[in-house]
Amino acid sequence: MVELVLSTAGVRFAISPLEEVIGVVRGWLGRRRLPGGGAGWLGGARVDVPELAAVLGARHYITEFLSPPPETAETTAEGQLRVVRATAAEQVAVELGMVDADLAKLPKEPAVARDVLADQLEAVWRQVVEPEWPRMREVLAADIAYRTRRLGERGVAAVFETLHPRVRVAGESVLVDIAARERLRLDERGLLLVPSVFAWPAVGVVTVPPWQPTLLYPARGVAELWAEPAAPGALAGVVGRTKAILLTTLDRPAATTELAARLGLAKGTVSAHLTALRAAGVVATTREGHRVLYRRTELGDALCAGIG
Repeated sequence: MVELVLSTAGVRFAISPLEEVIGVVRGWLGRRRLPGGGAGWLGGARVDVPELAAVLGARHYITEFLSPPPETAETTAEGQLRVVRATAAEQVAVELGMVDADLAKLPKEPAVARDVLADQLEAVWRQVVEPEWPRMREVLAADIAYRTRRLGERGVAAVFETLHPRVRVAGESVLVDIAARERLRLDERGLLLVPSVFAWPAVGVVTVPPWQPTLLYPARGVAELWAEPAAPGALAGVVGRTKAILLTTLDRPAATTELAARLGLAKGTVSAHLTALRAAGVVATTREGHRVLYRRTELGDALCAGIG
C-alpha cells in the first residue's frame, strides 16, 4: 500500500505522451493489456528497441526518467524527450539500478544508456504513437474534463471515487493498493494525476525524488478508442449522415482536428458540419487552453436518444 498524504496539498491533471510510448512497448512485452479492439492494434507494426524493451520488461520498476511527469495537458513528446536527454547521469544510474530486469544489453555508462533509450523512445513515438495521437489525446482530454468537473462540483475526494478500484481516500490521504509500501507526505507541488490509454487495468505511482509525485491511471473511454463510429440510423434522415455521425460521436468533448482524424474526414468538412450543428443548438463549445472542444447540448442528447 502506498499512502499519499494530501494534507493541504492539491491535485492537478496533465497528459504524458511518453507514458503512452512506454505503454505500447509494455504491451508488446505482454505487461499491459488493452480492452476492445486495442489488442489488435497493439499487435500491429512494431519497432526494434531491444535496450528499451529490456528496461520496460521489468515487473515492478521501470524508471521514472523515461517518462518524466508532464507539466500540463499541453506537454509534448518533444518536450519530454528533452527532459529525458537532460537527466543527470547520476539520476539515471540510480533509477536503472532499481530496475528488476536483466540490463546486460544496456551500455555501462549511464549517460550513454540514457541517450540510447531516448532515441528508442523517440522511434516508437514517431512510428507508432504519433500517427494515432490525436485520437488518444481526445480520450485523455475528455477524462481530464470529466474529473475536473467533479473536482469543481464535489471536491478532491470525488475525483478519486471512480478513478480506479485500487485507489481510495481515507481522511487526508490517498491510498493506492499496490505491492509497494510507502508513506509520502506531499509538498507544495501536490499530486499530479495522469490518465493513460495504456495503463489499463493497472494503476501506478511515481514517488522517486526529484520527480513530481504522480498517480497514473486508466483513462475513461479507452474501450471505445478503436471502435468504429456508430451507424447513425434514423438520425441521418433528419440531419444527414455526416452530421449524425458527428453528433453521436460527441458523447464526449472533442476538437475539430481530433474528430477529423477519428472519423477519417477532412478538417474543413468537420468544421462546416459542426458550425451548422452549433447554429441549431445541438452542440456547444468550451475552451481548454488553446483548444476549442465541441460537446453535445441537452438538446443534442435528447435528439440522439429520441431518434438515434
